[in-house]
This record gives sequence, structure tokens and C-alpha cells, in this order.
Amino acid sequence: MATLLAGTVMGGMPTAVLAQEVDETTAEAAQPAAQQPDIVRTIAVAGAQRLEPQTILSYIRLRPGDTYTQAVGDQVLKDLYATELFSNVSVRNDAGNVVITITENPVINRIILEGNDRIKNDKIIPEIRLAPRQIFTRSKVRADVARIIELYKRQGRFAATVEPQMVQLSQNRVDIVFEIDEGPKSKVRQINIIGNEQFSDSKLKGEMVTKTTGGLLAFLSSNTSYDPDRLAFDQQNLRTFYLTEGYADFRVVSAVAELTPDKEDFIITYVVEEGERYKFGDVKVDSQLRDFDGDAMASRLSIKTGDYYNAKTVEDTVEQMTDLAGTYGYAFADIRPDFKRNPEDLTMDVTFVLREAPRVYVERIDVNGNTLTQDKVVRREFRVAEGDAFNSLAIKRSEARIKSLGYFQENFEVTQVEGSAPDRVVLEANIEEQPTGELQLSAGFSSLEKFILAGSIRQKNFRGRGQTIGLSVNYSGYSKSAQVSFAEPYLFDRNISMGVDVYHRELDNDFFNRGVSTYEQATTGLSMRAGVPLSEYMSLIGSYTLNRENVSVAGDQLLDRDGDGIAECVSSRFICEAVGKRTASILGMTLSHDTLNNRFRPSSGSTISLTGEFAGLGGTVKYLRMRSRMGKYFDLGSGLIFSLNAEGGWIHALKDNPTPGFDDVRLTDRFFLGEPQFRGFDIRGVGPRIITRPYLDDDNDPTTPRVLQPLDEFIEGREDQRYADALGGRAYYLGRAEIEIPLGAGAREMGLRPSIWADVGSLFALDKPILRDNPNGVQSTTADGDPLYVELLYNDDGTPLINDNGTPDIPEDDFQSFNPLSTNEVDALGNPTNPVIPAASYFKETLYGDSIKPRVTVGIGVNWNSPFGPFRIDLSHALIKQEGDDTKTLSFNVGTQF
Repeated sequence: MATLLAGTVMGGMPTAVLAQEVDETTAEAAQPAAQQPDIVRTIAVAGAQRLEPQTILSYIRLRPGDTYTQAVGDQVLKDLYATELFSNVSVRNDAGNVVITITENPVINRIILEGNDRIKNDKIIPEIRLAPRQIFTRSKVRADVARIIELYKRQGRFAATVEPQMVQLSQNRVDIVFEIDEGPKSKVRQINIIGNEQFSDSKLKGEMVTKTTGGLLAFLSSNTSYDPDRLAFDQQNLRTFYLTEGYADFRVVSAVAELTPDKEDFIITYVVEEGERYKFGDVKVDSQLRDFDGDAMASRLSIKTGDYYNAKTVEDTVEQMTDLAGTYGYAFADIRPDFKRNPEDLTMDVTFVLREAPRVYVERIDVNGNTLTQDKVVRREFRVAEGDAFNSLAIKRSEARIKSLGYFQENFEVTQVEGSAPDRVVLEANIEEQPTGELQLSAGFSSLEKFILAGSIRQKNFRGRGQTIGLSVNYSGYSKSAQVSFAEPYLFDRNISMGVDVYHRELDNDFFNRGVSTYEQATTGLSMRAGVPLSEYMSLIGSYTLNRENVSVAGDQLLDRDGDGIAECVSSRFICEAVGKRTASILGMTLSHDTLNNRFRPSSGSTISLTGEFAGLGGTVKYLRMRSRMGKYFDLGSGLIFSLNAEGGWIHALKDNPTPGFDDVRLTDRFFLGEPQFRGFDIRGVGPRIITRPYLDDDNDPTTPRVLQPLDEFIEGREDQRYADALGGRAYYLGRAEIEIPLGAGAREMGLRPSIWADVGSLFALDKPILRDNPNGVQSTTADGDPLYVELLYNDDGTPLINDNGTPDIPEDDFQSFNPLSTNEVDALGNPTNPVIPAASYFKETLYGDSIKPRVTVGIGVNWNSPFGPFRIDLSHALIKQEGDDTKTLSFNVGTQF
């Protein structure tokens, strides 16, 4: 392997000098000819391999019959070296017979890159002009080295070096190897600002996109590397900032980026002139439009005389006036602000000139760029029709509705083109379709559902008609579901939406109830809905749902008392009360008002909905349920999005529960709060719950009073002594405040969206159940002396009935209807065989959490559109909670929607 460095340097020397060095061996032979010029009789070429001699002779000016001199020989060398086809050339004159001896440049066999990790081959190879089977030339090598280095500079690696190497092969072939030392990424070490007096360096640096490497959150930003384009953008940002603060004469005198000697960092220095601060002087409107009175408009402007000058306010005013003119049909309204500086009193007079323009009508609407989507899918979202007067607000609303379809590019805009006459305008919807089919196969682990397998297929623009059809299947440790859905936004091409869902869901509530009291809920159902618009932003949706539900408990929670094959539920009585099959026929109605600018990622607008449901149109379930949801989004600028969301619900049973001491609303119809709706609390961790705790007797001394186990205490090896039944509530409220924090371009490309949030809510309004308290206990034995548990009889207030002799009153033939700590395993005679704790009959039930008082949590979270699916992680802290609530500090979810 031989280096090309020396050759590269040689290639940069003047051609004449190079020719002189190469021809040193023939100088003596040429000198006599120079002294006694000869007439050229013949010209021969020696050493040619690939090139024809005639081709080589065509590159020179010497011809037979010419007079040969030293200068002529030198010119031959220059001409041949200029072709860059030869590595060595010599000329010899023998009494008029000229012999040109050449050594051809080698042919490139292949191009090899070594040492490039940050920039892959597919990015570098297109920048290299050399290619296999081309003739090697040093000038092309130098040019390729320069292009590779420039590519690394664009990536912020100014210390990168490239060493070209040449490997000699047989048959005059070579391999070209570019050895790349990428070096570190050149960061911005320091930003200096000279000339600023009114604002601190930190304030001005905050207005810049470029950040230094010393910041606390610098590792999250991709803007710490040096970029000349970013430097120019920051200068514009500085000017914009000063103009918004009243400094109309501000200018950036110079902006210099200096590379440190080690080529690892840059130091940027700005020299600025702030100038004087101006206030608004006279603010006028000169209107030449007949529908606008200039003086009346000027009195309504947000700009007032005496306010500090703000260029952004002027731009916003022009935009608002343009929109206002557009609502009156002036599509091409020309509004220009005229400025007059008054240096003597530092005021700026502004006159908004509304030039005369014709009222415009929509000549036609063109839809371009759609290959799959039918024209009518786009046209029906327009809020103006052909022939209507132009209305800018209606055009913006049309853009928002088309964006919300989710079929086209995010930056979609309706453009305006002059029509066939001055008072005509053509609206063009130039769309770029994006894939609307979704196929998802994912696996993940969630703090909510543990191991997850999910698969779904959905087409949001089925057959290009705007229809949605989908199939989804989900499986996790606690839930299973399958669903088929179809939605038609415009039924029979009328503004009527329709949808239908068919589903089956299974839910294992083991993780809802912290202990042995569990149940399984299986629901098979059909849901149909239809909606009609009442106005541009308001719609009414009717729905009908038919559910067949089966609530059951595990086999170890069933007991056949009489041996007749009919098993009785011996789990928690609050769970047993919900066991059984039932049918729910539900009629619903939703009134909604939606002004969001985007349904998927809103940044402005609001939404509010009110839903009423009546169950009782047939079926075995009868209730009335109301729900309300609302949200408001604010674009704070600079990527900050603030949102407020609130919701609440209430349910009322239309059928009394025949079992005393239980709520009229069935367990599975009540509301529940916790993860994931209420961050900072565990699953169903908020609201009414029955917590059963034992009376402990650790010293086995009958004379020592038993002590009730503390609420938050778990005894090692005896954790099953405490368990809870989440009962839900008949009313709830929940509010959320969240602000989304923008990150650098690199984080945005990764799909990272961090936020700070606060949640407040509560779940309450449960009918007070009859609670059991048995501090004295009761224990009998079988004929063999084994422990035998019995159910106590209770008063209406929940206290045990006591006989005259002071012993608990026990119903006849009832030995184990309720025993929270027994495994409920029995022998052939029905006697318990494996009670967990012999003292299990000493227990107390307590109701916690049934309070309207708010719970408050705060935290930080991050949404990430990861390659494995949507990912959400939240770090939470409960500021206010109620006794009995279950909190949770860290929660995450991946592989499923949230």
C-alpha cells in the first residue's frame, strides 16, 4: 500500500515545474536538439496499454514536419499531463524521430471506506466522483476528499480528516481506500454577546436555537453542535426579540464563529447595537374598502398610543385585519402598515393602509394529488361551495376539517389562485396522501396489564370513501378482547355518520381486589351509533348497546353445602352479590361541541360533550347514567401546549337491590377511578372500598385482648390477613391540567413529548353497606376436633347478635358462609380441611374512601412513539389523598394504546 499524500501535493504544483522534474533524465538528449533544431519526421508512442497511439497523439499539438525545440518538447509534456491519464511521460528526439514514452494511470478496481461509523456508506458514496473502472487521477482524489470532509462538517464534525490510500494490484489496477478519522462532534462551547445593555446574556441566549454544552438539559438537545444555518437563524431571532420589545433600530453588527485549536468546539461571538426604545405614536387605519370605516377600525385595534412598539403586534394586527376582510369576501385584500419614525420623541407612527380590492366569489374548487381518496371525501369537508362569496374563516375551518381526517399531510393548506376575472378565485386543495392502513403486531410489558400481546388491522380510508374498518385482538395477564368495527362518516352521501362494533371482552379482577376475593367478568355485545350535525361545531349522536354479561368467581370460592350439586359463592359477600348473568339494553344520546384544530394532536380549540344513557329498554339491568367531558387547549408559542380537561359522571338505579345492605347500582355498573385515568393512584385505587382486617393474637394468651391489625401494616408470612374490595361509586369527577414541553429537533424526531401535569378528582356516593365487626371471634370444632368456622348473625347496624349467655348467635346448619382467610377446601362431609389461620373469625370490615373531598396528584411524564409501539411513563406524587387510597409513584405502559 502506498500513500497518495506526496502525489496529492505534487498534483498541486505548476504543470511546467512537474514536467521539468519528470524530464530530467532526457534533458541532455533534448539539449542538442534545442541548439540545432530538427524537422520532425516521425512521432512514435511507447508504453501504451489501454489507449490507442492515435488517441494519445490527438492530445498534443506536435505534428510531423514541425520544427522540434526544447519548448515544443515541454509543451508536449504539458498537454499529456493535462489529460490526467498518465502517471509519467518522457519525450526523446533522435534526429527528427520523436519518441513519446508514457506510463498510463491505473484503473480503479474498487472504492473502500474505512473508519466511518457516524455517517454510513450510503451517505458518503454518492459524494464520491471516483468509481470502479474509471482512470485514477490525483485531482479527483483531492476533490473527493474535500467533499467527504464537507459532508462531515455539515454533521458538525469539523475535526474530521480523510487520508486516501492506493493499493497496487496486477494489470495496472488499484484499490482506493479512504481512511476516515471522524473526530468528535464540534460543539458550541461558549456564546459571547457584546453590546447588550438592556437584556442579560442569559435572556438573549434563551431566544437562540443554538445551545452551549454546559446546560443542565444539553444532553436532551441536538442544538449544541455548530451549524452555520442555525447561526443565521439565531441572528434573526435576536432581531425579532428586540423588535417585539420596542427597539426598532436594533441590528447585529457581526456574528463570528471561531473554531478552537483542537477543532473540537466553537466559540460564537455576537456584536449588537440595541438602539433606542420606541413607543407607538399615532395609530391610524386608511381604508379604501367600502365596507370598512378606517376611524372605527382604528378605535378597535389592540395597538394603543403610548404602548411600547412591538413588531409582532403589528404583524398580528395585519393578519387579523386580513382575516376580517376575508370574511367580507375580499380574498386579495392588500393591507400594508406604513411606519414613520420620530427620533425626537422616540415614537413610531403606524398607518394601516387597506387598498381597494374587489369582492371575490369562489369560481371553483380543485382537488389535486389524490390517487386513492375520492374527490367527494375532500369536497364535503369544505365549508364554502362554488359560487359562494369568499370567506377566509370558512376556508380555515375547511383546512382544519380536512386535516382532522388523518388521510393527508400535516401541513395541508387550501391555496387561493386568481380566477378568470378579478372578482373570481379558485380554491386548490393540493393534497399528499399518506398511508391510512394500519397493521400492528406488538408485545410488551405494562405496569397496568403485565405481559401484553396485541394485534390489530385497520383501514381509515377504506376504498377511498373515508370509511373506517378494523379488527383487533388483545391478550394480557388480566384481560382478553376481540372487536370488529365499521364506521361510515357520510351515510348515503348525506351528512349522517354511522358506526357499529361487535366485541367480546374478558376481565380478571384479581388485580382490582387486593386479596383472595376475585371475580371474572365476560361481556359480549353489539354497539350501534348514528350522528347528525346540528351546526358547524355541534353534533348529536344516538347509540344503542346490547350487552350479555357473566360475572363469576373461581372454583375455590364456591361451596356445595347440601351436596345437591348447586355451588354457593363463599367469597366476599360484596363480590358474591355481583355474581350472575344479566342482559343490558342501553339507549344513549350524546351532544357534543368541538372546535379543536386537530383531533389527533390538538394545540388550540375546545371540546365538550354531554352523554345520557338509559338501561332498561328490555334486559335485566335498569339505570340512568350521565357523563360529561370537556377540554380546552392553548398554544403558548415556542412549542408549548397547555391543556385543561375535566370529566364527571353520575348513575342512578331504576331498580332497587333486593339484598339489604348493598347499593342499588350493581358493582359492574359503577364508576371506578385509578390508573390509568387518575395518575398517581393504583388501579381502582381511589374511592369507596371495604378493607377487612383481622384481630391479631400473636402471644396465644386468651387473657390478652386481641389487637386490630393496623391499616397499612402487613405481617410477613401473613399478608393474606388483609384484603380489600374496591366497590366503586355512583358519582365521580376528574380534572387534568398539563403542559407539553418542547424539546430539540432530535428529540422531536424520536417522538419524545415530555409534559408536566396535575390531576384532581374523587369517587363517591356509595350507599353505606352493613359492615361486620367480630372482635370476640367464634370457633367451633368438628367431631374430630378440627377447627370449624361459622357465620355470625348481625344486627341492622352491622354488630354481631349475642345470645343471653354472651356467646355469638349462630344460624343452624351454617358452618362456613363467610371466612375471609380460609381456602374453602372441604372434605367429603363438607368440613374445612385446610383453614389458613385458625383465628380467622376475628375480623373487622371498614369502609374507606367514600368522600367527595378531592385527591390531588402532580407529576412528570413522557410520551414516546417508540419502535415497539406507543410508550408512556409517569412519575407521580400524591399531594392530597384519603385514608384507604392506594397510591402509585411510577407507572409505565408500552405495546398498547393509552
